[in-house]
Amino acid sequence: MRTVRIAGVVRQSIVDGTGLRLTVFAQGCPHRCEGCHNPHTHDFGGGYDCAVEKLLGELDRNPLLRGITLSGGEPLCRARELLPLAQGARERGRDVWCYTGYTFEQLAAMAREDMALAELLGCIDVLVDGPYEAARRDLTLRFRGSANQRILDLGKSLAAGEAVPMDLPD
Repeated sequence: MRTVRIAGVVRQSIVDGTGLRLTVFAQGCPHRCEGCHNPHTHDFGGGYDCAVEKLLGELDRNPLLRGITLSGGEPLCRARELLPLAQGARERGRDVWCYTGYTFEQLAAMAREDMALAELLGCIDVLVDGPYEAARRDLTLRFRGSANQRILDLGKSLAAGEAVPMDLPD
């Protein structure tokens, strides 16, 4: 059975990307941003193991879900565990958003050494990148907490080799 270490799940979120979403909060984060919204997710030993099939079952049971959002913690520290979930969502015609404290540029370099990360990045449609910076907090920003964070079209960014902003619907 494939499992992923998570802190929790929000089964119907409207704040973690466009449309109604299943948000999975990965357990463990090396960034430990000051003012983090989810400090309970920092400890890599915390949380609990959850079957990937159970999470995919949540998608199957709710046809109103547009997709999944990988959040955390730092979901990309669990690339190997989350890859089957992202692949399963895509196979079901759902989109995948991911929130990360890494920048696109850092991830592109990391993916050259980590095949699971490279594969997971290939399954993500929208990447919200960069660490949360409390000094740059802005509650007027859509789908992000601080002004340094970017919302990127990850497919276009990977193809171009540089960060490409996402055009979001109103």
